[in-house]
Amino acid sequence: MAKPEEKNSDAISAGLDKLEKRFEMMNDRLDNVDSIVTAVAERVMKQPVTMIVTCSHCGHKVEIALIGVEKPTK
Repeated sequence: MAKPEEKNSDAISAGLDKLEKRFEMMNDRLDNVDSIVTAVAERVMKQPVTMIVTCSHCGHKVEIALIGVEKPTK
C-alpha cells in the first residue's frame, strides 16, 4: 500500500502535468493570435480594415477599424 506522502506526490505531479499542458495550449493560441495580427497589420498597410471581435464569454461585440499610413499606389 502506498504511503500518504507518495499519493500526495503523485497528485502534485499529475497537477503539474496538467498545468504544463494548459500552458502549452495557451502558448499555441498566442502564437496563432500573433500570426493573425501580423497578417492583419501587413494588410492594413495597404488598405483600411474593419474587424468585429465578439467576446466568447459575454457575447459583447467590439468593432475595430484600422487605417494604414501607406499611400495607395496607382
